[in-house]
This record gives sequence, C-alpha cells and structure tokens, in this order.
Amino acid sequence: MNIAAAGVAFLMTAFTSCAQKENQHQIMSNEMNMSLPAGVETDTATFGTGCFWCTEAIFQDLEGVLKATSGYSGGTVENPTYKEVCEGTTGHAEVIQVVYDPAKITYDELLEAFWQSHDPTTLNRQGNDVGPQYRSVIFYHNNEQKEKAEKYKAELNNSKAFDNPIVTEISPFSKFYVAEN
Repeated sequence: MNIAAAGVAFLMTAFTSCAQKENQHQIMSNEMNMSLPAGVETDTATFGTGCFWCTEAIFQDLEGVLKATSGYSGGTVENPTYKEVCEGTTGHAEVIQVVYDPAKITYDELLEAFWQSHDPTTLNRQGNDVGPQYRSVIFYHNNEQKEKAEKYKAELNNSKAFDNPIVTEISPFSKFYVAEN
C-alpha cells in the first residue's frame, strides 16, 4: 500500500471510535506476532496518532514495514493496562511501534504517513476518541529522527497545510509497553 492509499484507509476509519476496532485489532495482533526476517537491517519509529488499532492497520500495509505493534509510551506508569491508559491518568499515549527496513522505506516516508493518517491540529483528540492518551506525538529514537520530525512539523505549519497550527508533541523515546490483546 502506498502512502496515498494509507491516507484513504485512514479516512475510511476516521469516524469510528477506537473501541469499535477491538475485534479487528485482535486479528491483526495475532498476525503481527511473526518473527522478523534474518539478516535484514531494521530501524524503529514510534508514533501516536490517536487510536493505535486504526494506526497499526495503516502502517502495517506500507511496503518496507516489517512489524507495527500497538502499545503505550510517554507515561509514568510501569506496564500500564488498556483500562489504566483509557482513564487518561498514566501520561501514556496510545502508540504504534514500527520496525521497518530503511532500504525499502525511509523515516521521511513514515513521517508522511504519520502526518496524513490523523489530524495533528487537535489537542488530545482524534475523531470520537478524546483524552491525553489520544494525543498526536512522535517519540524520536535518535537526533536524526528528532530533526526530521521538527523540520517536517515546521514546514507543514509554515506552508499552512492545515487550517490550524499543529499541536503534535515531539519527545524522546524512553519505553514502549506492548498493548494486551
């Protein structure tokens, strides 16, 4: 699936809530428990775009993405549960962790999919999902990712690509907790 098609896939899911995607997620989660191919150089990106189940579906279809895993990042609670995160008090965002082959897809291309897959101008909300766990966030794994994310955000704001200013948080990655089925 190319990035434009990923945007279309997002639009098809934008008006449903994250909770309505639970059954679909359980099917996708089983498929994503595969091991990565041996000898392939990989890199990792971590994005929060609202509902992780919706986002996982978009990224896992991009050529070069080897694995997209739903989980939590950016909070203070160790090993949070879905219920705890949904209460909005853990500080965690629902995120996907993307393991990808940089020879087939670049971080820049993943950023394009990130910006196209949600509304980065709404604070703590995506579609019907409301709360800090649904915030728009990029957790960078190194300085190069940080610089690219900040550059892309600035260019989008300067070009007025969106009607409102982008509120996407750009923060250092620390821990990722895989979401339970």
